[in-house]
Amino acid sequence: MARKDTAADAANPGRLKQIALTYKMTRKADKKIGLVLAAVGIVTFGVFLAIGFLIGHPVYLGILGAFLALMAAAIVFGRRAERAAFGQMEGQPGAAAAVLDNVGRGWTTTPAVAMNRSQDVVHRAVGKAGIVLVAEGNPNRVKSLLAAEKKKMNRIVADVPVHDLIVGTGEGQVELKKLRTTMLKLPRVLTGPQVTATNDRLRALGDLMSNMPLPKGPMPKGMKLPKGGPKAR
Repeated sequence: MARKDTAADAANPGRLKQIALTYKMTRKADKKIGLVLAAVGIVTFGVFLAIGFLIGHPVYLGILGAFLALMAAAIVFGRRAERAAFGQMEGQPGAAAAVLDNVGRGWTTTPAVAMNRSQDVVHRAVGKAGIVLVAEGNPNRVKSLLAAEKKKMNRIVADVPVHDLIVGTGEGQVELKKLRTTMLKLPRVLTGPQVTATNDRLRALGDLMSNMPLPKGPMPKGMKLPKGGPKAR
């Protein structure tokens, strides 16, 4: 019993510290966050307290109002914190990968499955909607990356649908803050076992590629690979 109490006591300061850090980060991008939260809490509490006096139960409605005021403030804080976070992440390399890591349960994310010299990158997520390729970078350059990766996916897992998305604010692109919602709206066509099988096939391919004995440097012209393995001494 003592261990559970100790763990709970240790978790509370950590949680409060995390909330404080989130508030500080949000306040940098949203200067009015404190006033907004205070206004939401006061208005919510005031409305319920007024109703309580009207019906003759100010204490009961006051307690309920205080509880709902905290909930309303928490919801507003969460939304504004998320908006501020997306605003800070917009245009930063790897921002899409960070969003994909938080899409939700049932999704397996592999960042940077394809990249070019200009740091344009394609990430991959696998879920019940199939395979989703998410590109971030120059829209004109990432199209070729997406096409090559999509062709590879269709060859490896031909029976699994492959979707492709480009993160950005231009026409036909998906804003970073809408990426998670867009993915969750995709139709679910795979079962749990099919998702697992797809991940296993892609993971096996990745292990095969990573274990290939590739040379560290460029191969000299005219050099031929040996037909047999190294001879035992």
